[in-house]
Amino acid sequence: MYPEPKFLPAGDLAVSVEFADAISPEVNTRVRALEYLIQQKAIPGVVETVPTFRALLVYYDPLLIGWDELVATLRSLIPQAQPEALPPSRLVEVPCCYDDDELGFELRAVGEKLGLPPHEVVRLHSGAEFLVYFIGFTPGLPYMVGMPDRLTIPRLEKPRTKTPAGSVGIGGSQCCIYPVESPGGFWVLGRTPLSLYDPKRPDPILLRPGDRVRFRPIDRSEFERIAGEVAGGRFLARVET
Repeated sequence: MYPEPKFLPAGDLAVSVEFADAISPEVNTRVRALEYLIQQKAIPGVVETVPTFRALLVYYDPLLIGWDELVATLRSLIPQAQPEALPPSRLVEVPCCYDDDELGFELRAVGEKLGLPPHEVVRLHSGAEFLVYFIGFTPGLPYMVGMPDRLTIPRLEKPRTKTPAGSVGIGGSQCCIYPVESPGGFWVLGRTPLSLYDPKRPDPILLRPGDRVRFRPIDRSEFERIAGEVAGGRFLARVET
C-alpha cells in the first residue's frame, strides 16, 4: 500500500505532488505515471508538468482551474498512477568513447579512487542498464540510476566550471550526460558523439524520463565518424521499445 501523496503549493501557479520522502524507481514510476495520465486527459488549465525524483510539479492557469478543483482532479488520478498506466519504455543505446586522455579525462582518477583498473571501470559502467529519472539542470541532461555499487563515488569536492558537451559522468550513485558545455561536479569517464539537445530538431531532447540507457564502448575513430554523421544529420540513435 502506497502512502497518500502530499499536495503542496509552489507559489500561486503550481502544485507539487510529492509521492514519498525517499527516492526509488517505484516512486519515480508513479511520478511519471501521473504525468502521463494528466497529459492523456488534457486537464483544462494545466499548462506544464515537471517530473523530479519523487514529485511532480504541475503548473496551472488559475483563471481556468482553481486550486481545490485541480487538487481534487489530481487526487482522483492517484489510484491509476501505477506502472501499467505507462506505455512501454524505450531502450536507448548511447555510444561512448572511454578515451582516458582527452575525452574520458577523469577515467584513470576514478579508477585510482575506487581501486579499479580503468578497463574494469569501463566494463562495469558499460555493462549496466540505467533508468532516466528526469531531465534537468541544463536542456536535455538526464539524471540516471542503475550504476553498479562498485562505481559509487563521491562527487567532485570542487566542481569544474566547464564540462564539454557529450561528457558522460558519474557521481554518488548516479550517472549523467552533459548535453551542453556547463559547470559540473560528476567525474567524466568518457564522451558520446550523440547530441542530446538540438533546438533545430522536431524533438530537441533525445532522452526522456523512463528511458532505459545502455552505453556501448567505441574507439576514437568511431567517435569521430559518428560525430561527423551527427553534425550532418545522418545519424540516428538506436532506440528499441
